[in-house]
Amino acid sequence: MLKRLRAKGYKSLEDVETTFERRVVGALVRRVAEEQGIRVSITWRSTRRGHGRVAGEFKQYLRGLERSDFLVASMVVVATDANCKRRSQRSKEINVDAPVRIVQAIPDPHVERWLLLDGAAFKEVFGAGCRAPDRKCQRDRYKELLVQAIHAAGTQPLLGGIEYAEDIVNKMDLARASRADPSLDQFLRDLRAGLSQLARWPRSKGI
Repeated sequence: MLKRLRAKGYKSLEDVETTFERRVVGALVRRVAEEQGIRVSITWRSTRRGHGRVAGEFKQYLRGLERSDFLVASMVVVATDANCKRRSQRSKEINVDAPVRIVQAIPDPHVERWLLLDGAAFKEVFGAGCRAPDRKCQRDRYKELLVQAIHAAGTQPLLGGIEYAEDIVNKMDLARASRADPSLDQFLRDLRAGLSQLARWPRSKGI
């Protein structure tokens, strides 16, 4: 699959993981914002070389915000997989004081699992449902399960399922999916609270 993804312009599995985070988390932000009647503009900042680099560059980014003469974002969503660590541990690593509201998106263990939580939504997109997988830490396990589920529904995923992320998110019953995954539930709770806070501001400057 990696060879095929390289042909499409993705240089490594890290590129793929970053794209999955953007597609899934971005779709969730836009959907929840729309449900709350809030217009958002999303600007992405990415890093590579593992979670340690994410935490370091995130703190550097926040220091830049503190030194800025104007507020460039109303809220920051930081997204990183829990991988083989507990969500609480990942959260502590990126939990810092900031001049803006911080919302953490920490899929446990990987973001692809979120796309497999709602079999009914999966069926609406592909014509056949899927079973919500158990939670097990194993690199690429949920990427492979996602591809297998799409294949089983009769569709050939050309980009490993990335191309269907927004479609799945937009069909999901978020309440049902949240009950099946505490990390998704926590993210959506924090996101809704953050967006509600933005709605009380005179105007929203973006995310």
